[in-house]
Amino acid sequence: MFWQRKLYQHPEFKLGVQDYAQQALGQMAWGLMTGVTMVKSGMSVFESVAMTLLVYAGSSQLAAIPLIAAGAPAWVILATGFCVNLRFVVFSLHLRPYLMHLSRGARMVVGYFITDVTYVLFTKRFHAPATTEDERTTQQAYLAGSSFLIWAVWMTSSLVGVALANIIPPTWGLGFAGILCLLGIQCSLASSRLRVLASVVAGVTAVCVYALPLRLNIVTAIAVAVLVSMLVEHAKAAPTKGGHA
Repeated sequence: MFWQRKLYQHPEFKLGVQDYAQQALGQMAWGLMTGVTMVKSGMSVFESVAMTLLVYAGSSQLAAIPLIAAGAPAWVILATGFCVNLRFVVFSLHLRPYLMHLSRGARMVVGYFITDVTYVLFTKRFHAPATTEDERTTQQAYLAGSSFLIWAVWMTSSLVGVALANIIPPTWGLGFAGILCLLGIQCSLASSRLRVLASVVAGVTAVCVYALPLRLNIVTAIAVAVLVSMLVEHAKAAPTKGGHA
């Protein structure tokens, strides 16, 4: 099983920790901001801690918190969280060949720990799935190392934010630090023209329809970006099909 192989003893585990450590400061600010935001929005300490431990999805949490505070219908909150996390469907499809040798239970555990940063670091380190048992262990150890530190940093910073929510002043600018962290992740993922186009379309749409209630501008931006990307891919494929005909 994924968690029974003493992967922490493998050299790649340490390398995964080291690679993530370079980006930990930005995520600490983001986690701290998320913890503060949960309490400031009216959630109890118990609810905030439970959301931190169970959801483990910063962008989804930040999208859902204002909706929860505004008393939005459950379907709107769930739909928003679903749309914000749609990118993980793509991540899962890409990582599937790397992890299919694991049991279903182990894959579900790995899925809980996968984040944007984990995905970016892992796919930059390993460009193809392993073909031998030693290579699989190497990849798993690296993934375990980065995942462990990311989880530890996020949980610690979020829980500190919950505990100090009434002490930390808004003038600290944690929101801006969190945005910078997200922007860095976004730039790492924008590795093709189509991805850049989708990012620009989503950003412009979200700003244009910002006045929509219940943060529906986020859902709208994602839907428009997906639609535009699909149309562009279809337009690019059409001449190829016509040429073969």
